[in-house]
Amino acid sequence: MTARLLDDRPDLAWEHAKAAVARGGRLAVVREAAGVAAYTAGEYADALAQFRAARRISGSDSYWPLMADCERGLGRPERAISMAGADEVDRLDRAGRVEMRIVASGARRDLGQLEAAVVTLQCPELSSSSTESWSARLKFAYADALLAAGREDEAREWFAKTVDVDASDETDAAERLADLDGIVWVDTLEGEDDEEGDDDRTDVEDDAFEAFEDDDNLGEFAPPALEPADASTVERTPTDEDLEDDEAVAVAERADLDIDDLALAGDDPADYATVVRDQGVPDSSSD
Repeated sequence: MTARLLDDRPDLAWEHAKAAVARGGRLAVVREAAGVAAYTAGEYADALAQFRAARRISGSDSYWPLMADCERGLGRPERAISMAGADEVDRLDRAGRVEMRIVASGARRDLGQLEAAVVTLQCPELSSSSTESWSARLKFAYADALLAAGREDEAREWFAKTVDVDASDETDAAERLADLDGIVWVDTLEGEDDEEGDDDRTDVEDDAFEAFEDDDNLGEFAPPALEPADASTVERTPTDEDLEDDEAVAVAERADLDIDDLALAGDDPADYATVVRDQGVPDSSSD
């Protein structure tokens, strides 16, 4: 449930994750999932606590870059930069080390050190043509850092390189590149059906539509005027009196009474009782 809600309702995903921690908080995978949910929901203090617990239980350093980014989220970029130089980084895999550089570069930008943010991302992996996720993320972060530093031409070049390796569209490099080129995205599907319908009409049909726009031009094709509905044919909700009449008829049918005699009795219950007594129908109230 937590994973399904992460994209659309991260706050609700975090609530589900807290419930999972309450039941299985001794499992590293539960703590990791809770950390990711809290991180996505912007609850960085809670996320940091969950990642620390997951690391303590599993002994894995794979959460280190996320923990550093939580420090950034809490307004402590200096701690994130310090974590980037810790021994734990050496124990990360390639993707983890790249992610740590991205976090450290972001921390430099938080401190206003724009050129240092660019330099932080300059590493051998930057020139890789790999289409793995870390390669696209690194190139995109580098292009973004260049743009923040005012180096627009270089940024455009690296956004284009990001598009080349971002096979899963993990970044919005294509949109950023289009923005730099002054390209405006237009939804070509909007109103397409209406336009196609107009194109399919001939000139004769267009004239016909214009003629029929005014009721005075309808002539013999004008719809007939609606007559008022006959009140006798309009279905209505039965009243209490209707139900009493139906009951009287039903009693008469069961006792083979003459329906006309009942009709002569009128609406007075006393008259109805007289007819029942005269024709020898036992009174149901005496049962």
